[in-house]
Amino acid sequence: MGLPIGQTAPRRTPVATLTLIAINIIVYIIMNTYPSLLVPGASSVYEVQRQLAIIPAAIVQGDRLWTLFTSMFVHADFLHLFGNMVFLFFFGASVENAMGKLRYLVFYFLCGLAASLFHILSISFIPAGYLIANMQVLNPWITPTLGASGAISGIMGAYLVYYPRARVVFMYPILIFPFIFALPAWAYILIWFTYQLFMGLTTLMGFASSIAFWAHIGGFLAGIALAPVFLDPTIKEKTKIYREFLLRYNVSY
Repeated sequence: MGLPIGQTAPRRTPVATLTLIAINIIVYIIMNTYPSLLVPGASSVYEVQRQLAIIPAAIVQGDRLWTLFTSMFVHADFLHLFGNMVFLFFFGASVENAMGKLRYLVFYFLCGLAASLFHILSISFIPAGYLIANMQVLNPWITPTLGASGAISGIMGAYLVYYPRARVVFMYPILIFPFIFALPAWAYILIWFTYQLFMGLTTLMGFASSIAFWAHIGGFLAGIALAPVFLDPTIKEKTKIYREFLLRYNVSY
């Protein structure tokens, strides 16, 4: 899916979104320069990733539960971080505008938690014969899961609920040339979700992937479900009054 570079939904200065982005960037820098500041005794970025990422097998045994939170701030490499932060900025700012800072932060972490649990649940449906830990096959029970994409998927779900008719401008590379396209938000997000679902289904058939597609799916569905609950009450009231006005005067919207 193309990288978003603009969108038309309303937004103000996204304090909470920028704070989340800053924390992710700072964690990434520390992880790659002074890893022992994050994990005492760690001497490499890989040790930090291993300690702060989710290990599904450990979670189902009640161990390492703190990683359900810490994993949202740890990324595998720069491109992983960059892609997630771009999506967080372009979609998060408008969702934060509709929710308010505190509701938005609670929503963000709930979607991240739902994404992790959905990913762990999905592994249970993979045939046992495919769960082989060797050089050819990634065993998802013991493969570390990390990154903010599950929570960001929840933000995209909320964006779809709040701003389906907004325009999303995105860049898609064809060969070596970047092409700029624009789509309604509902089309862009549903294309993205269709891809996640297709790839998620392939993982259930035993095709190994380093991407936790079911975390994206779970976060997205949680975002859709929670978006109406977390909408700022003042916006809810204004929307209600606006719709009642349109209905009273038989105006379509």
